[in-house]
Amino acid sequence: MASRQLIGLLTGTLLVVAVPTPWSATADDTLPGVVTTGRYGEGALATTRQPAPSVGIPGGVYGVGAWPSYAPPLADGPGRDLVIGAFSISHSTTYITMQPPLPAPTWAAEVDKMIKTFGASISDDVAKQITQYLQSHYTPDTRR
Repeated sequence: MASRQLIGLLTGTLLVVAVPTPWSATADDTLPGVVTTGRYGEGALATTRQPAPSVGIPGGVYGVGAWPSYAPPLADGPGRDLVIGAFSISHSTTYITMQPPLPAPTWAAEVDKMIKTFGASISDDVAKQITQYLQSHYTPDTRR
């Protein structure tokens, strides 16, 4: 009885091995769709090794352009400090200066959107002063 089980086990194993595959199963082949570049080396799991810094060419000139790390100044006027305070909570005041000059009603809508859509906690009085400031300095008629 044991020999029959052994023969059945061996036959089943041979059938599995004998099943043709769409790829060659030799030791030198890789599975289709497997990318072999960027293999992980030995070491702790979930760690990323940084490549060694490249050695520059002697006498070579290397550089990266300056990245502005400041917000352009806003126009002077009443409400400027309120704008800086209200905008700096969620984003840079660069959003104001990088916009094309917007019509006065658009600035009012933008301040309203900050409050109603994005949840800025700005009182009605402060919102009016911010809107007045933006309309006084950043519309097609007032932007310098």
